[in-house]
Amino acid sequence: MNLVLMGLPGAGKGTQAEKIVEKYGIPHISTGDMFRAAIKEGTELGLQAKSFMDKGDLVPDEVTIGIVRERLSKDDCNKGFLLDGFPRTVAQAEALENILSDLNKKINFVINIDVDKEILMERLTGRRICKSCGSTYHLVFNPPANVGVCDRCGGELYQRADDNSETVQNRLEVNLKQTQPLLDFYETKGYLRNINGQQDIHKVFDDLDQLLGSLNA
Repeated sequence: MNLVLMGLPGAGKGTQAEKIVEKYGIPHISTGDMFRAAIKEGTELGLQAKSFMDKGDLVPDEVTIGIVRERLSKDDCNKGFLLDGFPRTVAQAEALENILSDLNKKINFVINIDVDKEILMERLTGRRICKSCGSTYHLVFNPPANVGVCDRCGGELYQRADDNSETVQNRLEVNLKQTQPLLDFYETKGYLRNINGQQDIHKVFDDLDQLLGSLNA
């Protein structure tokens, strides 16, 4: 099964990706992991990517697309893959179609974990982290026993600067603006499947599992 996983920050993509990979045994391929692997292997494209990253610049599409092509050509992708963080634009999505066509593969589903913006705001702004040991809490979903104090080590809990309301709102707006054309593109292609990410984590995976099970039906 060849899958693309999408969802706004806080939607629970990471959690569901782990569950999909564990059950179905396909590699979870994120953009960051691909770059790191290509750099470590010293491939020509990896070295090109490193030269941009070292300067703090965005890696150009042609380099990113080349690295994606290399990664999807590896043997561990023969039975499928879960792409996360790529594509980010319609141009990249079109390039992915060409790559898969060359490899005699096609996307089965583009899975969008759909969560209302207000709920994402609550999820993202409620996070608190221990200054001492790094343990993570949530004011609503996983609160500490004592307000502002880490259960594990007694350290002080704090809110990261990028978790405050204004920053989170801006991050969601930017992501939404970037993601919507991609969702429209895949909906037109017939690949898009929206999964309700506002449910319990296990219920979200049950819905995903039912969808993916349909590929073997």
